[in-house]
Amino acid sequence: MASPSCASTLPWTSASSLRPSAERRLMASRRAPSLVIVAQGKVKKYRQVILTDDIEAVGKKGDTMKVRAGFYRNFLLPKGKATLLTPEVLKEMQLEQERIEAEKKRVKEDAQQLARVFETIGAFKIPRKGGKGKQIFGSVTAQDVVDIIKSQLNRDVDKKLVTVPEIREIGEYVAEIQLHPDVTAQVS
Repeated sequence: MASPSCASTLPWTSASSLRPSAERRLMASRRAPSLVIVAQGKVKKYRQVILTDDIEAVGKKGDTMKVRAGFYRNFLLPKGKATLLTPEVLKEMQLEQERIEAEKKRVKEDAQQLARVFETIGAFKIPRKGGKGKQIFGSVTAQDVVDIIKSQLNRDVDKKLVTVPEIREIGEYVAEIQLHPDVTAQVS
């Protein structure tokens, strides 16, 4: 058996490791603490976000809103449905809005130009077989108007946007074409 005096001569042990923990407590009290909390700031309860997707009962894409921090952290952020509103994001959003407005303006100008083309043409003639007097066989439909515009002007017009009165006799009629929500062209 080893005596206590011989334990201190072993290289892997020391006299302090064989004594009670009083000396260890003294050494631990001299060490600097590893984590120091100076002050704890107030937690923000709300976050300013911009929605990147439509969310039912919350808002539409592009809306800026104030939401609870937990809702943003636990739902919106992981699903990619919102981003924090920062000056960079706000500037990017404004540039995107300007681009969209410019595109809308260009589409409206194209529709107005096409309406002027229809005004300068005057009238389109749609051939139909005739019957007694002024009667014609069949009627003239929106598809007939779209086909004649396609053949003469090489322009595509959706037949859902063409409003044609009921045409069952030979004569001149006016059809309306809704080229844009603000632009309507009239074709004879």
